[in-house]
Amino acid sequence: MLGTIAVADIAAALVTEEPLAQDMVPRYAVASYRLEYLTTDADGKEVRASGLVSLPQKAPGAKSPVLSYQHGTLFRDADAPSNNAVASEAAVVLASLGYIVLAPDYVGFGASRGIPHPYLLSAPSAAATVDFLTAARTWRGQANVADNGQLFLTGYSEGGYVTMAAHRALQASGSAHLQQLRMVVPGAGPYDVQATMDGLVELVRAEQPVIGALIDPGFLRYLGDNVQHELRRLLLRALIPGDADVVYDTRFIDRFLADDVGYIAEFSSVHDWKPNLPVRLFHGRDDSSVPYASSASTLRAMQQRGAGDLVSLTDCRAQPAGHIQCVVPFITFMLGQLAPVAQDL
Repeated sequence: MLGTIAVADIAAALVTEEPLAQDMVPRYAVASYRLEYLTTDADGKEVRASGLVSLPQKAPGAKSPVLSYQHGTLFRDADAPSNNAVASEAAVVLASLGYIVLAPDYVGFGASRGIPHPYLLSAPSAAATVDFLTAARTWRGQANVADNGQLFLTGYSEGGYVTMAAHRALQASGSAHLQQLRMVVPGAGPYDVQATMDGLVELVRAEQPVIGALIDPGFLRYLGDNVQHELRRLLLRALIPGDADVVYDTRFIDRFLADDVGYIAEFSSVHDWKPNLPVRLFHGRDDSSVPYASSASTLRAMQQRGAGDLVSLTDCRAQPAGHIQCVVPFITFMLGQLAPVAQDL
Protein backbone atom coordinates (compact mmCIF):
# COMPACT_ATOMS: atom_id res chain seq x y z
CA MET A 1 0.00 0.00 0.00
CA LEU A 2 1.25 3.47 -0.92
CA GLY A 3 -0.94 5.41 1.51
CA THR A 4 -4.26 7.22 1.86
CA ILE A 5 -4.89 10.82 0.85
CA ALA A 6 -7.66 12.85 2.49
CA VAL A 7 -10.39 14.65 0.56
CA ALA A 8 -9.14 18.01 1.81
CA ASP A 9 -5.64 17.33 0.48
CA ILE A 10 -6.98 16.37 -2.95
CA ALA A 11 -9.19 19.48 -3.01
CA ALA A 12 -6.20 21.64 -2.04
CA ALA A 13 -4.07 20.09 -4.80
CA LEU A 14 -6.75 20.93 -7.35
CA VAL A 15 -6.46 24.57 -6.30
CA THR A 16 -2.69 24.88 -6.04
CA GLU A 17 -1.66 22.57 -8.91
CA GLU A 18 -2.78 22.66 -12.52
CA PRO A 19 -6.53 21.91 -12.56
CA LEU A 20 -7.45 18.47 -13.88
CA ALA A 21 -10.95 19.39 -15.01
CA GLN A 22 -13.51 22.15 -14.63
CA ASP A 23 -15.70 22.21 -11.52
CA MET A 24 -14.22 19.01 -10.12
CA VAL A 25 -15.15 18.36 -6.47
CA PRO A 26 -13.51 15.36 -4.74
CA ARG A 27 -15.91 13.29 -2.63
CA TYR A 28 -13.81 10.53 -1.12
CA ALA A 29 -10.44 9.95 0.49
CA VAL A 30 -8.30 7.70 -1.71
CA ALA A 31 -6.13 4.71 -0.80
CA SER A 32 -3.51 3.74 -3.39
CA TYR A 33 -1.67 0.49 -4.03
CA ARG A 34 1.14 -0.54 -6.34
CA LEU A 35 0.58 -3.85 -8.12
CA GLU A 36 3.22 -5.78 -10.02
CA TYR A 37 2.18 -8.17 -12.77
CA LEU A 38 3.45 -9.98 -15.85
CA THR A 39 3.04 -8.64 -19.36
CA THR A 40 5.06 -8.62 -22.61
CA ASP A 41 7.60 -6.26 -24.13
CA ALA A 42 8.07 -5.19 -27.75
CA ASP A 43 9.60 -8.57 -28.64
CA GLY A 44 6.88 -10.59 -26.96
CA LYS A 45 9.08 -11.52 -24.00
CA GLU A 46 7.50 -11.76 -20.56
CA VAL A 47 8.42 -8.91 -18.22
CA ARG A 48 7.38 -7.79 -14.75
CA ALA A 49 5.51 -4.48 -14.92
CA SER A 50 3.68 -2.30 -12.41
CA GLY A 51 0.67 -0.06 -12.08
CA LEU A 52 -1.33 2.03 -9.65
CA VAL A 53 -4.71 1.09 -8.17
CA SER A 54 -6.50 3.99 -6.43
CA LEU A 55 -9.59 3.20 -4.37
CA PRO A 56 -12.26 5.64 -3.14
CA GLN A 57 -12.79 5.11 0.57
CA LYS A 58 -16.51 4.37 0.71
CA ALA A 59 -18.66 2.61 3.29
CA PRO A 60 -17.86 -1.11 3.77
CA GLY A 61 -19.34 -3.18 0.94
CA ALA A 62 -20.08 -0.19 -1.30
CA LYS A 63 -19.39 -0.86 -4.97
CA SER A 64 -17.71 1.33 -7.59
CA PRO A 65 -17.27 1.39 -11.36
CA VAL A 66 -13.76 0.69 -12.69
CA LEU A 67 -11.97 3.36 -14.75
CA SER A 68 -8.78 2.30 -16.51
CA TYR A 69 -6.78 5.48 -17.05
CA GLN A 70 -3.85 5.28 -19.47
CA HIS A 71 -1.39 8.13 -18.90
CA GLY A 72 -0.03 10.42 -21.58
CA THR A 73 3.57 10.42 -22.78
CA LEU A 74 6.00 10.59 -19.87
CA PHE A 75 9.75 11.00 -20.01
CA ARG A 76 10.74 10.54 -16.37
CA ASP A 77 10.22 7.40 -14.36
CA ALA A 78 9.35 9.41 -11.24
CA ASP A 79 6.17 10.57 -13.02
CA ALA A 80 4.84 7.05 -13.66
CA PRO A 81 1.55 6.56 -11.79
CA SER A 82 2.76 4.03 -9.19
CA ASN A 83 5.79 6.26 -8.46
CA ASN A 84 3.66 9.37 -8.10
CA ALA A 85 0.55 8.56 -6.05
CA VAL A 86 0.22 12.14 -4.78
CA ALA A 87 -2.88 14.26 -4.29
CA SER A 88 -2.63 15.82 -7.77
CA GLU A 89 -2.03 12.54 -9.67
CA ALA A 90 -4.83 12.01 -12.20
CA ALA A 91 -5.59 8.47 -10.99
CA VAL A 92 -5.93 9.69 -7.39
CA VAL A 93 -8.14 12.65 -8.33
CA LEU A 94 -10.41 10.48 -10.50
CA ALA A 95 -10.70 7.92 -7.68
CA SER A 96 -11.84 10.71 -5.35
CA LEU A 97 -14.92 11.05 -7.57
CA GLY A 98 -15.96 7.46 -6.81
CA TYR A 99 -14.18 5.32 -9.43
CA ILE A 100 -11.82 2.45 -8.79
CA VAL A 101 -8.98 3.74 -10.97
CA LEU A 102 -6.38 1.52 -12.62
CA ALA A 103 -3.33 3.25 -14.09
CA PRO A 104 -0.68 1.01 -15.68
CA ASP A 105 2.86 2.41 -15.64
CA TYR A 106 3.63 0.76 -19.05
CA VAL A 107 6.71 -1.29 -19.89
CA GLY A 108 9.83 0.83 -19.41
CA PHE A 109 8.54 2.54 -16.27
CA GLY A 110 8.18 1.49 -12.66
CA ALA A 111 9.05 -2.18 -12.08
CA SER A 112 10.19 -2.55 -15.71
CA ARG A 113 12.39 0.54 -15.87
CA GLY A 114 15.42 -0.08 -18.09
CA ILE A 115 13.49 -2.13 -20.62
CA PRO A 116 12.82 0.00 -23.74
CA HIS A 117 9.35 1.52 -23.65
CA PRO A 118 7.45 0.12 -26.71
CA TYR A 119 6.28 3.52 -27.91
CA LEU A 120 3.52 3.41 -30.56
CA LEU A 121 3.77 -0.37 -30.89
CA SER A 122 0.25 -1.66 -30.58
CA ALA A 123 0.62 -5.19 -29.18
CA PRO A 124 2.79 -4.41 -26.12
CA SER A 125 0.86 -1.17 -25.52
CA ALA A 126 -2.39 -3.13 -25.39
CA ALA A 127 -0.90 -5.94 -23.31
CA ALA A 128 0.32 -3.60 -20.57
CA THR A 129 -3.26 -2.39 -20.06
CA VAL A 130 -5.18 -5.65 -20.61
CA ASP A 131 -2.85 -7.66 -18.38
CA PHE A 132 -3.17 -4.99 -15.69
CA LEU A 133 -6.97 -5.20 -15.91
CA THR A 134 -6.67 -8.93 -15.22
CA ALA A 135 -4.13 -8.53 -12.42
CA ALA A 136 -6.22 -5.82 -10.74
CA ARG A 137 -9.38 -7.95 -10.97
CA THR A 138 -7.55 -10.84 -9.28
CA TRP A 139 -6.23 -8.50 -6.60
CA ARG A 140 -9.68 -7.02 -5.95
CA GLY A 141 -11.05 -10.50 -5.38
CA GLN A 142 -8.32 -11.26 -2.86
CA ALA A 143 -8.68 -7.89 -1.13
CA ASN A 144 -12.49 -7.98 -1.05
CA VAL A 145 -12.77 -4.76 -3.08
CA ALA A 146 -16.17 -4.70 -4.79
CA ASP A 147 -16.73 -3.27 -8.26
CA ASN A 148 -20.17 -2.82 -9.76
CA GLY A 149 -19.54 -4.62 -13.05
CA GLN A 150 -18.86 -1.47 -15.09
CA LEU A 151 -15.56 -0.80 -16.84
CA PHE A 152 -14.48 2.34 -18.74
CA LEU A 153 -11.25 3.02 -20.64
CA THR A 154 -9.76 6.47 -21.12
CA GLY A 155 -6.51 8.30 -21.80
CA TYR A 156 -5.03 11.32 -23.55
CA SER A 157 -2.15 11.59 -26.04
CA GLU A 158 -0.13 8.36 -25.78
CA GLY A 159 -2.79 7.34 -23.25
CA GLY A 160 -5.42 7.74 -25.96
CA TYR A 161 -3.37 5.52 -28.25
CA VAL A 162 -2.87 2.86 -25.57
CA THR A 163 -6.58 3.02 -24.73
CA MET A 164 -7.50 2.38 -28.36
CA ALA A 165 -4.95 -0.44 -28.66
CA ALA A 166 -6.32 -2.07 -25.52
CA HIS A 167 -9.94 -1.75 -26.69
CA ARG A 168 -9.10 -3.34 -30.04
CA ALA A 169 -7.22 -6.17 -28.33
CA LEU A 170 -10.08 -6.82 -25.91
CA GLN A 171 -12.54 -7.05 -28.77
CA ALA A 172 -10.30 -9.17 -31.00
CA SER A 173 -9.67 -11.71 -28.24
CA GLY A 174 -13.24 -11.83 -26.94
CA SER A 175 -11.84 -11.00 -23.50
CA ALA A 176 -13.99 -11.51 -20.42
CA HIS A 177 -13.37 -7.82 -19.63
CA LEU A 178 -15.63 -6.94 -22.58
CA GLN A 179 -18.63 -8.03 -20.53
CA GLN A 180 -17.97 -5.10 -18.21
CA LEU A 181 -16.75 -2.52 -20.74
CA ARG A 182 -19.33 0.22 -21.30
CA MET A 183 -17.57 3.09 -23.07
CA VAL A 184 -14.13 4.16 -24.33
CA VAL A 185 -13.08 7.84 -24.33
CA PRO A 186 -9.69 8.46 -25.98
CA GLY A 187 -8.28 11.95 -26.47
CA ALA A 188 -5.73 13.31 -28.97
CA GLY A 189 -4.07 9.98 -29.63
CA PRO A 190 -1.76 9.08 -32.55
CA TYR A 191 -4.06 6.18 -33.53
CA ASP A 192 -3.18 6.56 -37.21
CA VAL A 193 0.59 6.47 -36.82
CA GLN A 194 1.24 7.06 -40.53
CA ALA A 195 -0.85 10.27 -40.48
CA THR A 196 0.80 11.31 -37.20
CA MET A 197 4.32 10.86 -38.52
CA ASP A 198 3.45 12.54 -41.83
CA GLY A 199 2.25 15.51 -39.76
CA LEU A 200 5.48 15.59 -37.75
CA VAL A 201 7.53 15.52 -40.96
CA GLU A 202 5.56 18.53 -42.21
CA LEU A 203 6.37 20.25 -38.90
CA VAL A 204 10.07 19.52 -39.38
CA ARG A 205 9.85 20.83 -42.97
CA ALA A 206 8.31 24.08 -41.73
CA GLU A 207 10.80 24.56 -38.89
CA GLN A 208 13.90 23.38 -40.78
CA PRO A 209 13.63 24.76 -44.34
CA VAL A 210 17.08 23.51 -45.39
CA ILE A 211 16.42 19.90 -44.57
CA GLY A 212 12.75 20.40 -45.48
CA ALA A 213 13.73 21.08 -49.08
CA LEU A 214 15.32 17.62 -49.21
CA ILE A 215 12.31 15.73 -47.82
CA ASP A 216 9.82 14.31 -50.26
CA PRO A 217 7.04 12.43 -48.39
CA GLY A 218 6.70 8.89 -49.63
CA PHE A 219 10.34 8.81 -50.74
CA LEU A 220 12.07 9.00 -47.37
CA ARG A 221 13.99 5.78 -48.01
CA TYR A 222 15.88 7.51 -50.81
CA LEU A 223 17.34 10.19 -48.55
CA GLY A 224 21.11 10.12 -48.11
CA ASP A 225 22.48 8.74 -44.84
CA ASN A 226 23.27 12.17 -43.40
CA VAL A 227 19.80 13.55 -44.15
CA GLN A 228 18.16 10.35 -42.85
CA HIS A 229 20.15 10.66 -39.63
CA GLU A 230 19.25 14.33 -39.17
CA LEU A 231 15.55 13.76 -39.92
CA ARG A 232 15.49 10.88 -37.44
CA ARG A 233 17.10 13.13 -34.82
CA LEU A 234 14.57 15.91 -35.44
CA LEU A 235 11.61 13.52 -35.32
CA LEU A 236 12.89 12.02 -32.08
CA ARG A 237 13.33 15.50 -30.61
CA ALA A 238 9.74 16.31 -31.57
CA LEU A 239 8.55 13.21 -29.72
CA ILE A 240 11.02 12.68 -26.88
CA PRO A 241 12.96 15.43 -25.05
CA GLY A 242 16.66 15.09 -24.46
CA ASP A 243 16.35 14.90 -20.65
CA ALA A 244 14.22 11.72 -20.65
CA ASP A 245 15.50 9.17 -18.11
CA VAL A 246 13.61 6.23 -19.58
CA VAL A 247 14.58 4.31 -22.72
CA TYR A 248 12.28 4.49 -25.74
CA ASP A 249 12.01 1.77 -28.38
CA THR A 250 12.00 3.81 -31.59
CA ARG A 251 11.79 1.07 -34.21
CA PHE A 252 8.56 2.60 -35.54
CA ILE A 253 10.52 5.70 -36.59
CA ASP A 254 13.05 3.59 -38.47
CA ARG A 255 10.25 1.74 -40.26
CA PHE A 256 8.59 5.05 -41.10
CA LEU A 257 11.83 6.44 -42.52
CA ALA A 258 12.13 3.27 -44.61
CA ASP A 259 8.65 4.04 -46.05
CA ASP A 260 7.50 0.70 -44.61
CA VAL A 261 3.80 1.57 -44.72
CA GLY A 262 2.83 -2.08 -44.22
CA TYR A 263 4.76 -2.35 -40.95
CA ILE A 264 3.27 0.86 -39.59
CA ALA A 265 -0.24 -0.35 -40.47
CA GLU A 266 0.27 -3.80 -38.93
CA PHE A 267 2.33 -3.10 -35.83
CA SER A 268 1.68 0.54 -34.91
CA SER A 269 -1.62 2.02 -36.13
CA VAL A 270 -4.80 1.21 -34.18
CA HIS A 271 -7.42 3.24 -36.08
CA ASP A 272 -8.76 0.99 -38.83
CA TRP A 273 -11.23 -1.46 -37.25
CA LYS A 274 -14.89 -1.59 -36.21
CA PRO A 275 -15.63 -1.19 -32.48
CA ASN A 276 -18.78 -2.73 -31.03
CA LEU A 277 -19.03 -0.29 -28.11
CA PRO A 278 -19.22 3.53 -27.92
CA VAL A 279 -15.93 5.29 -28.70
CA ARG A 280 -15.93 9.03 -27.96
CA LEU A 281 -12.95 10.69 -29.63
CA PHE A 282 -11.75 14.18 -28.64
CA HIS A 283 -9.08 16.33 -30.29
CA GLY A 284 -8.00 19.93 -30.82
CA ARG A 285 -7.63 21.24 -34.37
CA ASP A 286 -4.54 23.28 -33.46
CA ASP A 287 -2.67 20.27 -32.08
CA SER A 288 0.88 20.19 -33.47
CA SER A 289 2.10 17.36 -31.22
CA VAL A 290 -0.47 14.82 -32.44
CA PRO A 291 -2.13 16.05 -35.64
CA TYR A 292 -5.94 16.32 -35.64
CA ALA A 293 -5.77 14.23 -38.83
CA SER A 294 -5.11 11.16 -36.66
CA SER A 295 -8.55 11.39 -35.02
CA ALA A 296 -10.29 12.43 -38.24
CA SER A 297 -8.77 9.42 -40.01
CA THR A 298 -9.89 7.15 -37.15
CA LEU A 299 -13.48 8.40 -37.30
CA ARG A 300 -13.54 7.95 -41.07
CA ALA A 301 -12.03 4.46 -41.01
CA MET A 302 -14.36 3.20 -38.28
CA GLN A 303 -17.46 4.61 -39.90
CA GLN A 304 -16.44 3.13 -43.26
CA ARG A 305 -16.33 -0.23 -41.49
CA GLY A 306 -19.90 0.27 -40.30
CA ALA A 307 -19.44 1.64 -36.76
CA GLY A 308 -21.99 4.42 -37.42
CA ASP A 309 -22.95 6.50 -34.39
CA LEU A 310 -20.95 4.28 -32.04
CA VAL A 311 -17.99 6.48 -32.89
CA SER A 312 -17.95 10.27 -32.58
CA LEU A 313 -15.30 13.01 -32.68
CA THR A 314 -15.69 16.13 -30.53
CA ASP A 315 -13.48 19.16 -31.15
CA CYS A 316 -11.68 20.80 -28.25
CA ARG A 317 -12.91 24.38 -27.82
CA ALA A 318 -9.82 25.82 -26.14
CA GLN A 319 -8.17 28.83 -27.78
CA PRO A 320 -5.79 27.81 -29.18
CA ALA A 321 -6.87 24.17 -29.30
CA GLY A 322 -3.32 22.85 -28.88
CA HIS A 323 -2.18 19.57 -27.35
CA ILE A 324 -1.48 20.84 -23.82
CA GLN A 325 -4.32 23.39 -23.85
CA CYS A 326 -6.85 20.60 -24.47
CA VAL A 327 -5.90 18.34 -21.54
CA VAL A 328 -8.27 19.96 -19.05
CA PRO A 329 -11.13 20.22 -21.57
CA PHE A 330 -10.59 16.53 -22.37
CA ILE A 331 -10.91 15.40 -18.74
CA THR A 332 -14.04 17.53 -18.40
CA PHE A 333 -15.42 16.02 -21.62
CA MET A 334 -14.53 12.47 -20.54
CA LEU A 335 -16.24 12.80 -17.16
CA GLY A 336 -19.27 14.30 -18.88
CA GLN A 337 -19.47 11.32 -21.24
CA LEU A 338 -19.24 8.85 -18.37
CA ALA A 339 -21.69 10.70 -16.09
CA PRO A 340 -24.96 9.36 -17.59
CA VAL A 341 -23.63 5.79 -17.66
CA ALA A 342 -21.43 5.33 -14.58
CA GLN A 343 -23.31 4.10 -11.52
CA ASP A 344 -22.53 3.89 -7.80
CA LEU A 345 -20.26 6.94 -7.69
